[in-house]
Amino acid sequence: MSAAHDPADLQRIYDARFSSSVEYRKRVWEVLCGDWFQRFVGEKETVLDLGCGYGEFSNAIRAGKKYAMDLNPDAPRHLGADVEFLLQDCSARWPLADGSLDVVFTSNFFEHLPDKATLGRTLDEIRRCLKPGGRLVAMGPNIKHLPGAYWDFWDHYVILTELSLREALETRRFRIDVCLGKFLPYTMAGGPRYPLAFLHAYLKLPLAWKIFGKQFLVVASV
Repeated sequence: MSAAHDPADLQRIYDARFSSSVEYRKRVWEVLCGDWFQRFVGEKETVLDLGCGYGEFSNAIRAGKKYAMDLNPDAPRHLGADVEFLLQDCSARWPLADGSLDVVFTSNFFEHLPDKATLGRTLDEIRRCLKPGGRLVAMGPNIKHLPGAYWDFWDHYVILTELSLREALETRRFRIDVCLGKFLPYTMAGGPRYPLAFLHAYLKLPLAWKIFGKQFLVVASV
């Protein structure tokens, strides 16, 4: 993350918001990765989980090499031994070579950045570090469908839709492969603890996304 909140503040926010649901979120992300996101990550590819939180995606995804980036000092203790942690301001230069990543994944992260200038610098780093043909997979709350609930979180700043993120990426010469305004419900991993069978079924029913989806999904390549 960038510097909207200092690491100690991030630690408090994460702990208050997620400490009671760590195991359930882990199981949710195992389903999300197995049923959906693994299609964007080859098992021998190098992936970076941007704004990794407690590493639910990093730990569940299968890849040849895994990085996870965050400013929360608690993050490393939740990551598997096969994940290399980067305590890093995402808008500063990453300690990675040009063209060293196959995939950058981020979920519910861009809205936590302090402003769009910071997001722009972050997108520039993503593009620099992706290999030709590499992919950004980005999911987040769509302000078009969450005009009030979006602001229920203390650390939300940047408002985005699938189209505003698409435009930002296109100005940086990304090719847009997937652009969905409605994908997952807003509280898929943070609301009621529905049986995971519901999630398996939901991911197979795009019609349900149009009814319940509140988060965008954008996949772009270089």
